[in-house]
Amino acid sequence: MITSWHNRQSCGDITEAHVNQSITLAGWVDTTRDHGQLLFIHLRDRSGTMQIVCDRNQNEGIYNQSKALRSEFVVLITGTVHMRSEHTINSDMLSGTIEVAATTITVLSKAKTPPFMVSEKSSEKMDVTVDEDTRLQYRFLDLRRSPMQHYIIGRSRMIRSLRNTLDAAQFIDIETPFLTKSTPEGARDYLVPSRTHKKAFFALPQSPQLFKQLLMMSGFERYYQVVRCFRDEDLRPNRQPEFTQLDIEASFINEADIRNLTHSLLAAAFDSNGIAIPNAFPCMTFDDAMNRYGSDAPDTRFGLTFTDLTAHFTPCNYGIFTTIIESGGVIKGFALPQLADHISKNALQNDLAKTVIQACGGKGLTWIKVRPDNQFESNVAQFFTTEQLLASRDALNAKPGDIMLLVADTSLDTVNTVLGKLRLHLANRFNLIPKGVFSGCWVIDFPLFEETDAGLASRHHPFTQPAEAIHEDMSPSQLLAIKARAYDIVINGQEIGGGSIRIHDPQQQALIFKCLRLSDADIDQKFGFFINALAYGTPPHGGLALGLDRLASIILDAPSIRDVIAFPKNRVAFCPLTKAPSTVDQHQLNELHITHIDDPLL
Repeated sequence: MITSWHNRQSCGDITEAHVNQSITLAGWVDTTRDHGQLLFIHLRDRSGTMQIVCDRNQNEGIYNQSKALRSEFVVLITGTVHMRSEHTINSDMLSGTIEVAATTITVLSKAKTPPFMVSEKSSEKMDVTVDEDTRLQYRFLDLRRSPMQHYIIGRSRMIRSLRNTLDAAQFIDIETPFLTKSTPEGARDYLVPSRTHKKAFFALPQSPQLFKQLLMMSGFERYYQVVRCFRDEDLRPNRQPEFTQLDIEASFINEADIRNLTHSLLAAAFDSNGIAIPNAFPCMTFDDAMNRYGSDAPDTRFGLTFTDLTAHFTPCNYGIFTTIIESGGVIKGFALPQLADHISKNALQNDLAKTVIQACGGKGLTWIKVRPDNQFESNVAQFFTTEQLLASRDALNAKPGDIMLLVADTSLDTVNTVLGKLRLHLANRFNLIPKGVFSGCWVIDFPLFEETDAGLASRHHPFTQPAEAIHEDMSPSQLLAIKARAYDIVINGQEIGGGSIRIHDPQQQALIFKCLRLSDADIDQKFGFFINALAYGTPPHGGLALGLDRLASIILDAPSIRDVIAFPKNRVAFCPLTKAPSTVDQHQLNELHITHIDDPLL
C-alpha cells in the first residue's frame, strides 16, 4: 500500500502523448471482460474511464489477480500506456485509442454486489428501469453513474460562473441566519423548537427576504448569497422541500438594471456548460401572458397562442356559445397545426373534447378542421355561417390541415387556464416543442394584490413597491387593479426566478399593511424589527432570487430537479437514504417540551 497519492493521474487526463510512459491510476472497476488469455478492465474515476489490459502471456500473476476483480472494487493500478490496435479502437471513449498494460494491481476496497448496475453502459437504460426510490436509497451508488456525475459537476460549474460574475460586479457574499423568525411568505414554515426558550420556535427561512433588505439598510449596497431555503408545501415534479437559490439585492437600482444583471448571470451560467443564449429576453406583461398562454410562466418555445373569438360568434345559432356570450363570457382558441389528417373525428370528440378537456378543468371543447377551398369539418359546423368560420380561421391564422380548438366559459380566467393546460398537453403529445431551444421572457406588471377567501393578500410579498400611488380610501376593486414593480424570469415555461423593487418608505409600507388589514399588534409581532430598521434611512433597493435547482436542470437537460441535487427528497418529501423524517427519542422531546397528541381531532 502506498502512503502518497501524488503520482496518481486521472483516467480522463491520459492521452496519446503518454504512450510508452508508466502511469498510476486509481478508481472503481466499471466492467471486466475475460477473453481467455486477455482480461480487460474498464477503470472509472470522476474524469472518465480507461481500458486496462491484463495479458496472461506477459504477466500471468497480474492476469490471475485481475480475475478476482468485481464491479465497484476500488483499485490502484500501475502500468504502461500503449496504442490500441486499429480493430480495437473504441470511438465511444475519449481514451478509445489507447490502453494501459497493467504491471501492478492493488485492491484498496472490495464491494458488495450493487442493487443496480452502475456501469457507464447501463446508465442510459437505468433511469427508466430502476425505481427512483431505489436510486435514492443507494444514492451513493447512483451518484457514481456518469450521467449523475455530469449533472452534479455541471451544476458546480454553473454556480462558480454565477459567483464569478457577481464578484466582478462588486457584489458581496454575505450569509444570513437559518434559525430565524416565522414570517408569512406564502407557504408553511418548517419550525424548529427551542430547548432554551420554552414553547418558542425558530423557523427555517423560506427566503432571506427581510435580512437582505436589512443588509441594504446596513449600507452594503450589493449583496448575494447561494442559500438553502425551506418550504413545507405540497410537492410538484420541479419542487423540493429544501432548495437552493441565488439571492441578490442591490441599492440604487431599477428594473432595467436587474434585467441586465440577470442576463449576465444567465449567459454565464449557460456558457459554463457550453450553451449560448440570446442577447436579451423580451418583456411580457402578466395580462398578456395569461391571455395569450394561460400561464404566468409561459413556454414560448412554440406557438399555439390564444385569440379571443367572442365577437366573431356574436350572434350565432350554437346554443352553448350564445348562452355564454349573453352571460358575459368569452370564446377563445388556437390553431393546432397540420394535424387534421392525423387526429380522427372520434379522437377529437371522445378523447380531447371529453377526457382531456375535463382533465384540464374545462367543461367542453369545440373543434373545427380547416379544409382546402374554404371548407370546414366539425360536428357543430352547421350552427355557424361561412363568414363566421372564415373570420375565426383568419383570426387564428389557421391554414388548411389545421384544427381550430375553442373553449367557451363565463369566466375569462377559466378559459385562459383551461386553454393553457390544453396547449401544453397537445404540445407534449404531438412533439411540437423543439429540442435544444432555450426561450425566455420577463413577465412584468403583476397585480400587487390578489383576492382570497380571507380578503386581500400580497401576490408576492408585502414589501413589493406598487407601480402607482395607493390611497387609504381605495376600494378593494381599485386595489386589485394596482400593478406591482415585480418581475419573473421564465425559461422554457419554468419560472427560474423573480423579485421586485422594494418599499423603502416607512409610510408607504404602513399603508400596504393597512390594505392587508394587519393590526398594529400583528405588524409588531411579525415584522417589528424590520419596521423599526426601515425608519433609520433606507435606500431605494430591489433584487431577485434565481432557483438554482431548476436552472441547472434546464441547462443540463436533466429529467428532474432531483437529478441535479446530490441528496434530494423523493416525491413525498422523504429521504429513502437516511429514512428522514423519523421519530426521535422521548428524552429529546421532553427537553423540547413537546408532547405527542394522538387524537386526530386535536
